[in-house]
Amino acid sequence: MDTVLFDLDGTLADTAPDIALALNSLRADSGLEPLDLAPVRKATALGTEALLALALDLRPHNPGYETVRRDFLGRYADTIGTATVTFPGVTDMLAALEASGRLWGVVTNKPEDLALRVLEGLHLATRSGCLIGGNTAVRRKPHPDPLWLACERLATKPAQAVYVGDDHTDILAARAAGMRGLVALFGYATTGAEHWGADGMLPTPADLLIWLRTHH
Repeated sequence: MDTVLFDLDGTLADTAPDIALALNSLRADSGLEPLDLAPVRKATALGTEALLALALDLRPHNPGYETVRRDFLGRYADTIGTATVTFPGVTDMLAALEASGRLWGVVTNKPEDLALRVLEGLHLATRSGCLIGGNTAVRRKPHPDPLWLACERLATKPAQAVYVGDDHTDILAARAAGMRGLVALFGYATTGAEHWGADGMLPTPADLLIWLRTHH
């Protein structure tokens, strides 16, 4: 395995605190109490639709949905970097990957411009070999297109790559792309992840390094 691809939210970084700031700003405008972080973390893995459903009981078929969605994304863009951090051990794990000569990149369903801002805030943007956002490829995960595009940009083959994520859709995407899929239990992964059909479970970021040493 010469390439490791990562999901972003809930895998490399705990982004929910900044997302919660934006959601709670919207809720405050409607006179609603702020949300706790736990449900925001759970919804983050499912994307903007799930977040707006959680925060405002608003869904794509509701009138004004698109206006609120754009408002939320704008507010979130303004909060990026306020409270987002990498999970403990992630920084050391990435440094070890680089020292081993392996390539790594990010494949996320988050819009590419917002994902780039997250990486820049974490000082990872220039270290990541590629960034594939939810609007970069033709289709989003769980379709394999984003993972294939990442391999193309890194000049590697799917069979030589592994994808690390915190959601079932990440494992489905990895399978569809013809690469190994690992679950980041240290991130936002929920109970039942052992039934997703992953090739491995990672309790800590360091466990990725062990997995790579024992799988070829």
